[in-house]
Amino acid sequence: KETRCGTNMSIFVTSDLHFNHDREFVWKVRGYESVYEMNEAIVERFNSVVQPGDDVYILGDLCLGGGGPAVLADNKALIERLNGRLHIIRGNHDTEPRVRMYATCANAVDIVKWADMLHYKGYHFYLSHFPTLTANLEKESLKQCTINLFGHTHSMDPFYNDMPFMYNITMDAHNCYPVLLDDAIEHMKLKVKECKEQL
Repeated sequence: KETRCGTNMSIFVTSDLHFNHDREFVWKVRGYESVYEMNEAIVERFNSVVQPGDDVYILGDLCLGGGGPAVLADNKALIERLNGRLHIIRGNHDTEPRVRMYATCANAVDIVKWADMLHYKGYHFYLSHFPTLTANLEKESLKQCTINLFGHTHSMDPFYNDMPFMYNITMDAHNCYPVLLDDAIEHMKLKVKECKEQL
């Protein structure tokens, strides 16, 4: 899949929003006093950087909170408040009722796979909820390998085991903001340089 290069639209990546996941180990660790405060902060931060025409790849686990009709409706309302054209990759908490709900969201344009490929400015990204080793780590350039963008771990470290070709885009690693793909590329370039200097 080639992105819409040459447009003024931006591409963002994120994962693990966990809307309505009312457990302290989610919202309290992120610095909030309640799940409601977390929900509202994520929507606000998301929309502060993403414009309506931007593409956003969400790599799983948008919401939890049970599968009943009222909770699903509340989660749908939160998702539809997000700016951008949402491309949703499935995560371990994305149950069949949630997947069916995602498909009805007005801002969701690509529903729902377990993984996807994204080609952008000569870079090749494997998008998955789970961290996946895809690269030949001896390669000299980011453009010579397949880069894994992933979530799931809730780690605050943007790199998996210090590997420059495995980039963690979960909300927890980026202060509950989505990540501009161009910024992720620059961050990975710095990591490649750091790794080479350590050899």
